[in-house]
Parts: sequence; C-alpha cells; structure tokens
Amino acid sequence: MNYKLFYLLLSAILISSCAQKPNTLTEKEENEGWKLLFDGQSLDNWKMYNGGQVTGWLIEDGSLVALGQGGDIGGDIITKNQYDNFEISIDWKAGKGGNSGLMYHVLEGEKLGAPYLTGPEYQFIDEEGFDGPLEEWQKTGCDYAMHLPDLNKKKLNPAGEWNHSRVVFDNGHVEHWLNGEKLLEFEAWTPDWYKRRDSGKWGNMPKYGLSPIGHICLQDHGAKFWFKNVKIKPLPKKEKEPVSLFNGKDLTGWKIFGTEKWWAEDSLLICESGPDEKYGYLGTERYYKDFDLTLEFKQEADGNSGVFVRSVIEGTKIAGWQVEVAPKNHDTGGIYESYGRGWLEQIPDEKENILIENEWNKMHIKVVGNEITTWLNGTQMVNLKDEKIGAAVGRIALQIHAGGGIKILWRNIELKEL
Repeated sequence: MNYKLFYLLLSAILISSCAQKPNTLTEKEENEGWKLLFDGQSLDNWKMYNGGQVTGWLIEDGSLVALGQGGDIGGDIITKNQYDNFEISIDWKAGKGGNSGLMYHVLEGEKLGAPYLTGPEYQFIDEEGFDGPLEEWQKTGCDYAMHLPDLNKKKLNPAGEWNHSRVVFDNGHVEHWLNGEKLLEFEAWTPDWYKRRDSGKWGNMPKYGLSPIGHICLQDHGAKFWFKNVKIKPLPKKEKEPVSLFNGKDLTGWKIFGTEKWWAEDSLLICESGPDEKYGYLGTERYYKDFDLTLEFKQEADGNSGVFVRSVIEGTKIAGWQVEVAPKNHDTGGIYESYGRGWLEQIPDEKENILIENEWNKMHIKVVGNEITTWLNGTQMVNLKDEKIGAAVGRIALQIHAGGGIKILWRNIELKEL
C-alpha cells in the first residue's frame, strides 16, 4: 500500500468534510447574530423593487442568478425587511461584461422609479470585459459616484471567478471590503459627504443617501450575475448625544422649499410669509426615523405653522405628518396628515389654554416606531399609534402656511436620535 498517497487522500477527505457548505451559517456566526438572506433554495427574503414576487432571477446550483433582463430601471430585487446598521457579507461572480451592485437604505415609493435614487451602492463590475469606458468611480469596490477605493489594496478576480465583498454601515461609519482587504471607509452625512453628493451625479437626485434605514438591493443591470453566501449581521444603534439642528447663525443643515422667507438673525430662526403667500417649508437635509425633538416657538403674527415628521417634500407638496403650531383654539400639538386622512388626533378643548400667545412656547415631539407623543409647555397633548406613520422615514420640516400674514420665531431646536 502506498501509505503516503493514502494519507494525502484521507487528509483531502477530512478537509473537504470540514469545509463550510455554501449558504449556511457556522455556529460561531449564529452566536454572533448573523442571518442568511439567501439559503440557496428559496427567495423568501426577497421581492421585486416596488413590486411583488421575484421575476427575472433564478436559483441555479445554490446560487442566486440575475438573468440580465434588467436595465437602468427594472429588474432589481430588494429584501422584504429593512435594515439600519449592519454588516453584509456576499460572494459574487460577474458574467462577461457584467454590471451590478449592492445597495442599502433603499426606499420604495410611487415616485421612486429605481433603487439607486435613494440607496448608496457598492459597485460590482467586470472591469476588463465591460463594453465601454469606465470612470474610476464606476469600478468595483467604489461607493458609486462618491468614494474611490485604495487601488493598492484592491485584488479583483475576473469575470467567471468568485469574489467576496463586505459592506459595513455602523451608525454612519461605512466600510467597503473586497477579498479580505478594506478598500475604503468614510462617514455619512458629514459636510464632505454632502459636498460630494451635491457636486456630482447625485446633485439632481435629492433623496439619494438621506435615509438611515431601508432595504438591501441586488441589481440586475443587463448581464448575468451570480450571488451566494449572502448574509447579514445587524449592528446595534449607538447611544447618541443630543445635537442642535440650528446653529444660530445660518441655515446650515436645512433646505428651503418654496419662495417664502427663512433666515437667521440674533440667534433666532425666523420664518415669514413672502409676496407669493404660498406654502413654504424648511426641511432638514437628511431623513430621520426615531427621535426626540424639542424646540421653542413664538408666534409674532398669525402663527399658522407646524412641525412635520418623516416627511417627503416635492417642490411645496409635502407628504407626512404635522404636529400643529397654530393660533389659540386651533389644536397646537395635535397631529394632522398632510394627504389623505387629515386630522388624526386633535387636542382636548381644555388644553387650548396651554398655548401662551405672544410668548415663547416649548414643543416636545417624540417619534418611535409607530408612536408619536407631543407635549406643549410640559403638558402632554396627544399620543398616537399609527402603522402608516411607523412605516415612513423622512425629513423634519417647519411650515409656513399659505395665505400670508405669518411670522414665527424659532430657537433651541434640539434633536436626539433614538
């Protein structure tokens, strides 16, 4: 007997038997909180973007395969669940000329035609076989059209061979990994991040990258692509200190919608009706989900206004929920839906005298999941639970009501993310 050959064969058998099977979790991974997004057998965790049952994809030899039927719009799949902070691990293989990507914090909506309008993307692409020139910000490992990888650490296997990628989103800190090497890292929602977004490809896509939560997306961009070992580990939210949304000097961190007047003066944020006497909004640059917000307001004229939460603004059309700020006997602290249902919760008549006319008032708004609670000058005004609100994410926004004659002062706008 050739004992050397025997032991070599035995060793190979033992190594093979100990190797991790595709699309499974080790005991260590399970203990660390990893979950499979694809088990090699079903698409139970996935759906079409803005749609239902998955089409144009199939399962082949334990791989999830994009058939190349998609394009710039259409063909992409997303997870049924949404995620905020996470680590994703994925193996992928490009077909010749293949172009794909993994996006996160993707939002759906009637006016959102494609995942890339909201979701940042880790780019996958066959750089050698792609038909056409490629910018550096279009190549594998990029934070697409935003951040470039370290080329000294980039080791990309060609089309037809498997690559392993990881994406980390940890409370705004982002990392891209490829085949065991960290290619790039950055912080989301910093002044540098906004400068990159607004000066490049995303400058005319105002919803890009703003959401702190959303779906994971795999892209079908017109060529076959294979995926396996798709797994995710949710990461905990970090305790955050309260921050001021208004710096007392200018409108940094805010965006004006409409032609009404908004400005900073003497450490105050001032809004006033303009000559058009239309609706106007001042919205935060980024979106928020769960938070505890306090602010003070003083109604110098009329005072018909409000604080919107989880709102989406197009021009001066707003979809969201308004915590009312209004003259006495008009439900300050109540909750109004700006489209569809109107008033969801008005305040009791006996609480109308809590508003102090021509003086500073303090509003406190807490939004967690599907629950909103409001307080005015220390007194709880309403507590509302609503599934539709719970499913939303969006800007915090201050309003000027249409009709003219409105002037309101704001100060001490403090937010704590929850």
